[in-house]
Amino acid sequence: MAVGTKSSKLHTSFTISTVAVQVTIYLNEGDEYQRRPAHLQILNYLRHENIANAVVMHAVAGFIGRSRVKTSTLVDAGGKLPLVVLFVDEEEHVSRVLPTLKQMSGSRLIVRENVVVESGSLA
Repeated sequence: MAVGTKSSKLHTSFTISTVAVQVTIYLNEGDEYQRRPAHLQILNYLRHENIANAVVMHAVAGFIGRSRVKTSTLVDAGGKLPLVVLFVDEEEHVSRVLPTLKQMSGSRLIVRENVVVESGSLA
């Protein structure tokens, strides 16, 4: 090495991709479970059951179950805008909570799919 040059080390890091399960639940704002907003009841249940990651997204437009399209600009939307609950965790955790989630969401669509976690943690 020449005098005056700095030695630099290359730091290489990699993560091993993890296979997980993502569940998506399609709700409406007006959906309730035990007389409370279903999306909040579901989110609180997932937290209580130590699910790794969960989020509720509020749609600006959409439809559920072949109903007409609702948008946030419609005055008569009245609690009918779509909400999407998403959560990701390991298979065993998802399998444990899914029966209760089916009960909590009534006849609403629930989609379960295998995903690869490229970054972040399920811890």
